[in-house]
Amino acid sequence: MRLMDNVLTLIAGTAPLGHRLVAAARDALAAAGARTGEAVWLAPGRACDIPFDRLAPLEASADLSDALGGQNVDFVAQATDGRRKKLLVADMESTIIDNEMIDELAAELGLADRIADLTARTMRGELDFVESLVERVRMLEGLTETTLEGLRSNIRINSGAAELVATMRANGAFCALVSGGFSVYSEHVRGLVGFDYDQANQLEIVDGKLTGRVVKPILDRHAKQACLLRLARELSISPRASIAVGDGANDLSMILAAGLGIAYHGKPILAEAATMRIDNGDLTALLYAQGYREDEIIGGPG
Repeated sequence: MRLMDNVLTLIAGTAPLGHRLVAAARDALAAAGARTGEAVWLAPGRACDIPFDRLAPLEASADLSDALGGQNVDFVAQATDGRRKKLLVADMESTIIDNEMIDELAAELGLADRIADLTARTMRGELDFVESLVERVRMLEGLTETTLEGLRSNIRINSGAAELVATMRANGAFCALVSGGFSVYSEHVRGLVGFDYDQANQLEIVDGKLTGRVVKPILDRHAKQACLLRLARELSISPRASIAVGDGANDLSMILAAGLGIAYHGKPILAEAATMRIDNGDLTALLYAQGYREDEIIGGPG
């Protein structure tokens, strides 16, 4: 039998993925007019594929949102062709790591609540990113470089991040960390997780202290998209061969430019635009979405 045009991938959240839910997803596809194949388990109780055709992935996603709403499962419907990507571009804060490092810095000056509120509003798309970043960094004037570097120890890597990068790199993909945060942390996370490349904003430091300024140009949502497109050109691949993941408004442009754009526990402005939402699981969901089986997933750096 020929390969079907599309595939639906179901990925468990905190509870195991059962056959009943898989059957419900197949029934929903069939009711919408799709022809479905037999479910193929990528990881028992964790992730499975349902091949289908005669229905566009976008239509399938809309129907499945109704059928699977409220279930502890993430899913993505996409074309089978080109499913495994050759480029990963990932946001850092609240995506690869659990922190917002500017909020960690603010806590050192007793400004945690004030700056955290601005950060949250910016990630929801309520404030202009560049103006907000400039304002927040201005409040950090006088913080020492020693404090800046010492907060690296606070970084918490999100579950599945190391496996995501290690597995994709082992299969020939290029992995980039592109952050609207700061290079002092992106460089560190690049080494911890095993990324090939990182790009972020640079804080101006004079005589061992922050001046309260960001070195220009500031990396914003448009710069993130430009980075993805540049890396695709350098790798001689189409942007369709890329996968991008982030959580906030600053990630919107790169998410839309990627072949597969993913909102990881994303703010509404991003979740509504992304091809896939990860609301329940961890970052290994990006591997299952690409069709990797459990026995193909490897650990991160030693």
